[in-house]
Amino acid sequence: MQDVKDLRIVFMGTPEFASASLRRLVEAQLNIVAVVTTPDKPAGRGQKMHESDVKVTARELGLPILQPEKLRDESFLEALRELKPDLGIVIAFRMLPEVVWAMPRLGTFNLHASLLPEYRGAAPINWAIINGEKRTGVTTFLLNHEIDKGAIIEQQEVDIFDEDNIGTLYDKLMHIGSELVLRTVEKMASGNFECREQMHIDESTLKPAPKIFKDDCRVDWHRGGVDIINLIRGLSPYPAAWTPIYKEGVESGSFKIFAAHFVAGCGSGNVGDVLTDGRTQFGIRVADGVVYIDELQLAGKKRMAIKDLLLGWRDASVCRVVE
Repeated sequence: MQDVKDLRIVFMGTPEFASASLRRLVEAQLNIVAVVTTPDKPAGRGQKMHESDVKVTARELGLPILQPEKLRDESFLEALRELKPDLGIVIAFRMLPEVVWAMPRLGTFNLHASLLPEYRGAAPINWAIINGEKRTGVTTFLLNHEIDKGAIIEQQEVDIFDEDNIGTLYDKLMHIGSELVLRTVEKMASGNFECREQMHIDESTLKPAPKIFKDDCRVDWHRGGVDIINLIRGLSPYPAAWTPIYKEGVESGSFKIFAAHFVAGCGSGNVGDVLTDGRTQFGIRVADGVVYIDELQLAGKKRMAIKDLLLGWRDASVCRVVE
């Protein structure tokens, strides 16, 4: 057994989700000997150099920072060796080569935002909501040669409420995950723990969580209302569900949807029909009812509540979202 505060820890990550765990480890007075994150890169209209959230946090905390272009670069590997790491922690970072994850004496573990083995992949929080799950969680596991398939150290479940979207669930999992990371470090320091291997699983029964692209975000109005609401929740506020707008059969723009609610039934009509009173309601008929949009953003405009948008959207009633 080793005192947890004596462990020499290398922390690897990029976004805010990882920053929360880094802060928690420093609050617990653990010994972070280096933080590894992505190189600065140009972003935005002015192409100004952008620093990762983890780099900003590490600098604020006064921690040494490494930003290798390539993880197999010998100068980076030599820098890691000189640190004599006992433990590696990786959260929302790049895929690590074995020469990196196997270097620490106790190995390297990852925090993943799902209850593995379900939702392996790049977007587990989104897909859990999109698929209508009522619970998800966070998992810590040891890295091995396969993505998200290492031995599970610890998990914690989290309820998904009807009002949750990707933004609220991300925040919950980020903070609960930071506590799980600390508990995992303490377990590994003690040496008194057992891992659960992800073996002998019929992978065809699992739900994947692949990276989300623009086409994944397009609403299929022929689907049921509950499925459409889950898609909107699972993509709000970013990257956001979207739909084209048609006028007289011609595509004339698009809008993103940030909040909506579903009413089953609601009479007859065709999928894609717009139902609006021109003042406070903007509904779209779907397979089994009407999806009423509460907040949206027309292309090139700002995000608005529907009642505010309708004050200036005079031709809303003649739009369609299905050709």
